Amino acid sequence: MGALLIRWVLNTLALFVVASLVPNFYYRDWIALAIAAAVLGLLNATVKPILTFLTFPLTVLTLGLFLIVLNALMLELTDAIVPGFDVRGFGWALVGAVILAVVSSITNAIGPSREEKR
Repeated sequence: MGALLIRWVLNTLALFVVASLVPNFYYRDWIALAIAAAVLGLLNATVKPILTFLTFPLTVLTLGLFLIVLNALMLELTDAIVPGFDVRGFGWALVGAVILAVVSSITNAIGPSREEKR
């Protein structure tokens, strides 16, 4: 349970970095940002695998670059669900998805590994 809480905090901080660096990413307060991180995590765990499966040929055709578009779609869905979290424009969602991937890979290296969770 503690590892899940740490992962949520790290994802909230990753969203904070994205909102600080990318224009047209807005959040009302830290609570909205934390809720957005939780919703984004749930969407990535439920909806994204389905979309990844359905768009697999396009992902192969683009050598995996279409996954960035799927990440941007997840950010747009989070925007639609969470009040107080706003991404204005799909282009900015794409930029945010790239930065979020970089920041998340850094926080995943810092956070607890799967072996530590056991």
